[in-house]
Amino acid sequence: MKQLVLLGGGYGNMRVLLRLLPNQLPEDVSITLIDRVPYHCLKTEYYALAAGTISDQAVRVTFPEHPRLSIKYGEVCDIQVDSKTIHLNNGEQVEYDDLIIGLGCEDKYHGIEGAKENTYSIQNIEKSRATYEAISNLPADSIVGIVGAGLSGIELASELRESRPDLNVKLFDRGSRVLSSFPERLSNYIEEWFKDNGVEIINHSNITSVEPNVLINHNEKIYCDIIVWTAGIQANQVVREMNVETDPSGRVILSNYHNLPNDEHVYVVGDCASLPHAPSAQLAEGQAEQIVQVLLKRWKQEPLPEELPTIKLKGILGSLGKKHGFGLVNEVSLTGRMARLLKSGVLWMYKYHNG
Repeated sequence: MKQLVLLGGGYGNMRVLLRLLPNQLPEDVSITLIDRVPYHCLKTEYYALAAGTISDQAVRVTFPEHPRLSIKYGEVCDIQVDSKTIHLNNGEQVEYDDLIIGLGCEDKYHGIEGAKENTYSIQNIEKSRATYEAISNLPADSIVGIVGAGLSGIELASELRESRPDLNVKLFDRGSRVLSSFPERLSNYIEEWFKDNGVEIINHSNITSVEPNVLINHNEKIYCDIIVWTAGIQANQVVREMNVETDPSGRVILSNYHNLPNDEHVYVVGDCASLPHAPSAQLAEGQAEQIVQVLLKRWKQEPLPEELPTIKLKGILGSLGKKHGFGLVNEVSLTGRMARLLKSGVLWMYKYHNG
């Protein structure tokens, strides 16, 4: 019996399971999924969990069940591709014939002194819970500093404004406008929403160090009761420590078939993979679709196509609280209630098909 091992129950490996189960999995293949928690987490909704506008249960999706799917709960601490062995923090070892690494990402602190020690995070469910607890315990008129005005920072700031209008929210952005890589119309709409709703955007910020309850921005000390870091990501530490070729962001360089260039049995999906696009759930799912196609052909000993099609991304959708949103879909900018409804619909469809 061949053993396919999936590391991480994120968006990529969930799509692998959705495509292989129940009928596509060959009779001589079984699957082992390894994850820290006993459910798939909707990482794109962690901002709302941290802000307190949705429950913990709302970001969980149960893993599928199948006679040849087993699930192990534990922390991956080492990947040995030479011996085809996974080491868990409880001392257990898991062997594989084929491996898909989908361990996700961690916060990247860019070498800024004190950033890791003195900030909260929404990068995983445990840290999002801790951020929610800390924010919930703040008294009125407290200051919440959010470092990073990408999608996560914007959604957290807007959701927090609706959840706790008694708090003062400061959003620190390095650029001249938020989401500077997107059309200016979207940036202007978001900034206008923040202005109307009392969220302070600090553009051209340069955080040089972080002290307890203090951000150092251009040598100016700015007091915050809580600081949340959303200013960059990097591949999981276990993946960064692998003896493989990586790009400057620490993501693994892959062949055209999403496996290690020198090992056709090890695939990398999602935030740990070096791809032409920025990491996203949508990209991980598109990559997973192709990995399943490659696996099925290799298991059947059929020739692979000369090249795989380019993964097409439909766009991006973001929320500004529960009633407003923004998006870029097929190069068309969307703002207002329609964008928010579209995002809610996409989330509902995802939970319906995976739950």
